[in-house]
Amino acid sequence: MSDQNKSYAVVTGASKGIGKSIAFELAKKGFNLLLIARSADELESLTLEITAKYGVASNFLAIDLAESDSPKKVANWIDEKKYRINALVNNAGYGIWGQFKELDLQAQMDMCRLNMDTLVSLCHLLIPALSKEKQSYILNISSTAAYQAVPTLAIYSATKSFVLSFTRALRFELKNTPISVTCMSPGPVDTGFAHRAGLDAFSKMAEKFNMQPAEVAAIAVKGMLGKKSEIVPGFTNIVSVYANRFLPKSFIEKMAAGIYKV
Repeated sequence: MSDQNKSYAVVTGASKGIGKSIAFELAKKGFNLLLIARSADELESLTLEITAKYGVASNFLAIDLAESDSPKKVANWIDEKKYRINALVNNAGYGIWGQFKELDLQAQMDMCRLNMDTLVSLCHLLIPALSKEKQSYILNISSTAAYQAVPTLAIYSATKSFVLSFTRALRFELKNTPISVTCMSPGPVDTGFAHRAGLDAFSKMAEKFNMQPAEVAAIAVKGMLGKKSEIVPGFTNIVSVYANRFLPKSFIEKMAAGIYKV
């Protein structure tokens, strides 16, 4: 079968953590893959491993998704290669920990661009292709931080609230199309997120609560294929999300500030 006759799932942030595990989980389900991240070496190794293990077609594009023109470059690459796509997993994103007024403004704006702008742009650019399939999916990765304000992760939690709200609205708008839209909001996961955010002390403290990327990926893909609107993996995370609906916001924010003041 030629590449033009195959459908592919696009996964961003695919070289590490949850994104990498989602790639494996999709391949296990028979999805062909287009993997997007910055590291060409890691992506090449991953595509070879996935193809050898699961026999699916796989290709990659090494690109910095924080660059403003990256979504258009991804869409152009897909068009030029004549790839059909039946899933988009917007996983790429990161957080920065610290007091808003003390953190570098440009670093925070770069985070906003990746966590929100890139995700929105890829949805907009790839919806026409996804609409051509009999059944297709969008899976946007948010966080349990989306359900409350988090002091010292102020911008990160706000970007994830945006992802959650945007995804729910987009799901409603696309309900009469072939595209099912899902948002997953994981809590602490054993990835490099905390280290990149500058939260090494919190990472050690939270180890007993961490879920494994493969476990989270399995829940994410199952929920996506089951056309769920919203997924919160893990019992502890589900309880915390529901608690946010009933407890005073000031109390939740004080608790969050205490947890992340490490």
